[in-house]
Amino acid sequence: MSRHCDLCATPPGILLLRAKEWNYHTHRYMVLFITFLAYACYHASRKPTGIVKSVLCPEHEDPKDGWIPFNGYDGPSKLGEIDVAFLACYSIGMYVAGHLGDTLDLRLFLASGMIGSGIFVGLFGMGYFWNVHCFWFYLSMQMIAGMFQATGWPSVVAVIGNWFGKRKRGLIMGVWNAHTSVGNICGSLIAASVLDYGWGWSFVAPGALIVFGGVIVFLFLAPYPEDVGFSSSSSSSSSSSSVHVADDKEALVHITGDGALRHASVNRKGIGLVEACMIPGVIPFALCLFFAKLVAYTFLYWLPFYLTHTEIGGKYMSVKSAGNLSALFDVGGIVGGILAGYISDKLNARAITAASFISLRGDSRALATVTAIIDGTGSVGAAVGPLLTGFLSTRGWTEVFMMLVVGAFIAGLLLSRLIIAEIGERSSGTQNPEATASQPLLE
Repeated sequence: MSRHCDLCATPPGILLLRAKEWNYHTHRYMVLFITFLAYACYHASRKPTGIVKSVLCPEHEDPKDGWIPFNGYDGPSKLGEIDVAFLACYSIGMYVAGHLGDTLDLRLFLASGMIGSGIFVGLFGMGYFWNVHCFWFYLSMQMIAGMFQATGWPSVVAVIGNWFGKRKRGLIMGVWNAHTSVGNICGSLIAASVLDYGWGWSFVAPGALIVFGGVIVFLFLAPYPEDVGFSSSSSSSSSSSSVHVADDKEALVHITGDGALRHASVNRKGIGLVEACMIPGVIPFALCLFFAKLVAYTFLYWLPFYLTHTEIGGKYMSVKSAGNLSALFDVGGIVGGILAGYISDKLNARAITAASFISLRGDSRALATVTAIIDGTGSVGAAVGPLLTGFLSTRGWTEVFMMLVVGAFIAGLLLSRLIIAEIGERSSGTQNPEATASQPLLE
């Protein structure tokens, strides 16, 4: 998957559409749509575990109605272990995938990750049809799926960074970043709609969806403007200054006027993890995202389970209804993300906006390596939250919600220094590079 391989140039689907003679802007929005679709598929394929928890581990019915090995008293704890296995492998894989995303062809890398994810998500569901009751089977499927899922976020962020400049980027990225919530909503609705046919279909259907998305990426995604005959300089109209982040002269990074990172290397050699960590703003945002994703992924994996295990008006909600209702959480995420992007453009104050909208929304243009560090650290928090919830929920949900409140508070607190610096910058008319350094999106 070398960047210089002839087979990795123009996507075959674009060659078929060559007669349309698309201009640069048409290609940009094609890239925007495909990356949106791709990451929505990633999130849709993560949602089934949250939907089927109550089927695997029913609390208010005969335990025999559950699915061995998750139908005992320790069922919630085992489901928490399944979640943390997926997210731990996802977190570890994120650091590796970020570096690979800077050195390999992004189209093939992303397509391979999507197809691999779909296969192993589907295999988890096949445990229902094959009547598998071995805990290690489900644990292994989730771990391998987590590794493949790690290919998504660094890749799509790097592709967007190759194509989009800074004008109105906050609003554009606010709309684009809705892929997370759209994917969660689609995953919830798809998994809930086929649940009556057997919980295995709740995994097979989203797995097939992301495989289909991977084929679309392979056929039509052009990760670099050069792949379709445009100069890389077309992707940015802002002035930039060069800084070396490694001794290798090939590993050159440009920091644009708004603090975004752009790789200027002809050979596209990735920078090291240590050098990337030294970029101002990376560590604070990484720690902030740790707690933000702890909160977000607890809702992602446990909200339907909570709704079916909590008495509401003297009744317990059905699994299907809980899955559909949990989608409203992500509807709020869509509105909040777009609003945050719009405000960041108007105020030009991205740290202030991010602190106001924990979970995080912000600037997306960063190297895959930097993105992987930030979101890899965040994914550790995403693993910790569901794991703790699995244990705390057996003692009551009050402790779970206290954990979420504390996590959200710490996430906002970690941005306080950047907020103060940004306020001082705005009042003095100067620009603080740390406050405007590459900022992550919640993925």
